[in-house]
Amino acid sequence: MFLRRRKPQVETERMTLRLPLHSDFRDWASLRAESRDFLTPWEPSWSAEHLGRKAFANRVYWAARAEAAGTALPFFLIERATGRVLGAITLDNIRRGPAQAGTLGYWVGARYARQGFMREAIAAVVDHAFGPMDLSRIEAACLPENAASRGVLEKSGFKYEGVSQAYLQINGRWRNHVLYANLRPDRRGRTDIG
Repeated sequence: MFLRRRKPQVETERMTLRLPLHSDFRDWASLRAESRDFLTPWEPSWSAEHLGRKAFANRVYWAARAEAAGTALPFFLIERATGRVLGAITLDNIRRGPAQAGTLGYWVGARYARQGFMREAIAAVVDHAFGPMDLSRIEAACLPENAASRGVLEKSGFKYEGVSQAYLQINGRWRNHVLYANLRPDRRGRTDIG
């Protein structure tokens, strides 16, 4: 008998965090398009196909494969009251063994910014990572001038660790990033070391 594995889902006060679905395409593409000017200063350059259906389908397939492989947890932020996509948060580059760590990335649509949605999502993902996922460290990076992102990380318990030179290509240029980390308080996550 073939049993389907239950897909991960995390509930917050106002949102459901879940993997993207093909049916999210219109809502996602519309939100990304209307938020372009708000998002592009902080993100890698968008390809010509970025908002296309095929690129979105590839995103959905990647999310399912990455989650199943345990290498990433790519969630969409879905507002429970409306069922709308508000943004996304991904715990990526999940490393087991002695590291027990992952890297956090996120975005929120312009119309939902500064309403506490991302702080709520970060808190839920950190709790899930340190709880059921048994990770020990979550890392995040942002541009030094991105005061909103730095603020939400700091309010979410992340501590500044330094600067990484030419860390990512953002909006077409190699950019330095400030690095943050949140450590599991007891630092007792499994180690998988034999």
